[in-house]
Amino acid sequence: MTVLDRTFAGDHSGSLADDVVPTEEWAAEIRRLARQRGATVLAHNYQLPEIQDVADHVGDSLALSRIAAEAPEDTIVFCGVHFMAETAKILSPQKTVLIPDQRAGCSLADSITADDLREWKAEHPDAVVVSYVNTTAAVKALTDICCTSSNAVEVVASIPEDREVLFLPDQFLGAHVRRVTGRTNLHVWAGECHVHAGINGDELAEQARTHPDAELFVHPECGCATSALYLAGEGSFPADRVKILSTGGMLDAARESKARQVLVATEVGMLHQLRRAAPEIDFQAVNDRASCKYMKMITAGALLRSLTHGTDVVDVDPETARLARRSVQRMIEIGQPGGGE
Repeated sequence: MTVLDRTFAGDHSGSLADDVVPTEEWAAEIRRLARQRGATVLAHNYQLPEIQDVADHVGDSLALSRIAAEAPEDTIVFCGVHFMAETAKILSPQKTVLIPDQRAGCSLADSITADDLREWKAEHPDAVVVSYVNTTAAVKALTDICCTSSNAVEVVASIPEDREVLFLPDQFLGAHVRRVTGRTNLHVWAGECHVHAGINGDELAEQARTHPDAELFVHPECGCATSALYLAGEGSFPADRVKILSTGGMLDAARESKARQVLVATEVGMLHQLRRAAPEIDFQAVNDRASCKYMKMITAGALLRSLTHGTDVVDVDPETARLARRSVQRMIEIGQPGGGE
């Protein structure tokens, strides 16, 4: 009896899921089970290549959540981290949302709790709260307007200049927004994605020095984003080849780029989609160790188990979802958030 046969027979064990190899047989079974369950499979850009390849849709978290809301299927299998599946549930409250492994958390989303935000708001009672979509449902429920990395500047610019802004949770994205808007009354929470924060300026500078003809694609969550702008500002690297981009923005830029090589500063899973979008370009990671262990919890076996047994279900309290949905909808009304985080 094969691993697949044992799984279909009803084995729920985590150890079995770890044994599944992503073969063509596995991919065919994933697609069959999805049809049988009436499910659509969504995969974030940072997922393992085999998960991206078998998914019905691949993209950033907010774009995928909007696809989930419009999809005809009644079940959404979200291959990403937990806050992403929560956002899909917020925007599709009538649908069943599954995450293949509920342990897949997020260091950035976990860097601020609802209680933390309540205390911060009490210190700035008249401030407008702007939360990155990489937050929990409970934090979104206490938020005035959500944002993505591609529209964070636009969202903050829509707020009257005399109003204080509490920007959370990513300190590097917040610094980018403050730098672009010149806003002095924007307070930034000291949170970070441990993977992006680990891509440092020294690494970026060394890669730029040894690849002088490359373009740089840098995610604004990265600790090296300021260094990238510094390199451009001092003239040590051409400014027109330094691009601070969301994941969706990277894909758009890749399709338009004439470069032969691009250095990429973000989670390494993004390289798979970039190479598919522009196979003629040599995409290289600024830091090839920048891999999110939580994203990689969504394995071939975990996805198979999820579709076979309907695990793990993601629920959001209806009142929390209602309040969180309001903050997301306000963002969408301000500007299209395509190319989300």
